Amino acid sequence: MKKITLQGILYDEKSSFLKGPALAPPKIRSLYNSPSANYFAENGLEILPESFDDKGDFEVRTYFDIEKLTYENIKSNNPLLTLGGDHSITYPVIKAFNRVHGAVDLIHIDAHADLYDIFEGDKYSHACPFARIMEEKLINRLIQIGIRTLSIHQREQSEKYGVESFEMSQLDKLPSLKLRNPVYISLDMDALDPAYAPGVSHHEPGGLSTREVLNIIQAIEVPILGADIVEYNPTRDINDMTGMVCAKLFREIASKMSQNN
Repeated sequence: MKKITLQGILYDEKSSFLKGPALAPPKIRSLYNSPSANYFAENGLEILPESFDDKGDFEVRTYFDIEKLTYENIKSNNPLLTLGGDHSITYPVIKAFNRVHGAVDLIHIDAHADLYDIFEGDKYSHACPFARIMEEKLINRLIQIGIRTLSIHQREQSEKYGVESFEMSQLDKLPSLKLRNPVYISLDMDALDPAYAPGVSHHEPGGLSTREVLNIIQAIEVPILGADIVEYNPTRDINDMTGMVCAKLFREIASKMSQNN
């Protein structure tokens, strides 16, 4: 089985509301190894810690260091799994990812489209990564699932960049999604309804259930070359409930990476 490169990015300086996601990577690691659960995914694969080429968790001095360290971590051409961190990390991670794997299709699961051209004066805010990714043509296709907060500007951005958006009110259309190329998954934990994942900075009611997110991941039959899990805020969690959901989704993504690749 080809090893999966694992890295944690301890960064939340681009968060617009609350800090806290920088604390997430070690918390997810700890809960992944909790004796309350085992390492078996639902497809039957056992995803042990040694399944990963674990590079560790990184504090970065500047935002642009994220691209440099990610590139150094994935020059081996292995699949990449990143623990964030706020969602701003996805842009520099994808820049490095593109240098190794080229342009792939990207599945973005989130309550927010994160397509603002600029937010609160910052073009690199966690509300902007997909605008940067699309304008630089770092991916072939952007598919957004679970969106339920589109502003007028973001709708315009979505149309401008040809984004395929499956808002929460349109999830019945999701079975029509046809995947043919390798993909990258960017999973923002506030895609889930706060009832399932209260440990996030932005509570957006009316979201996905844990099972619905698992169904999306498990339905992917093309190679998964990379993924990130972002915006988990341990300071807002209740009894590690969201952290355990992160650990579950981490295991299921890794198992699909191994199975499909």
